[in-house]
Amino acid sequence: MKTTKEISFYILFAVCVTGLLGCGKKADESKPVSEVKAEAEKMSVKDLRAMAVTYRDAVLAKKGEVEKVAKKLADIPAAQKLGDEAKRLKADMDNLNNSLSALKERFQIYYDKLKEKGGDVSGLEI
Repeated sequence: MKTTKEISFYILFAVCVTGLLGCGKKADESKPVSEVKAEAEKMSVKDLRAMAVTYRDAVLAKKGEVEKVAKKLADIPAAQKLGDEAKRLKADMDNLNNSLSALKERFQIYYDKLKEKGGDVSGLEI
């Protein structure tokens, strides 16, 4: 039986994913940083804020995934910490952390450029 916290997490995750899919632009962790910087230079304050929100939402969703995998790892009995499932979860955790770092880096570019142009950065904390 799922706990209320887990169910709430899945609902929040679904809302975030739906929101990201519904946007014209979505967070792309594989886009080269140099390309993100070049695009940010040309964007209006409105577009910069929209991209910062998109990346913020992606970061928050990814953090939720990281927490979920971390909980699974913590729940593995000590005797099974070197088993296949633990190794798979550790690999998943590494991939998620790399993805999270990439998203944060790209978010920060839009955030910094928005701030530089005097745009409203309220509510963009991650």
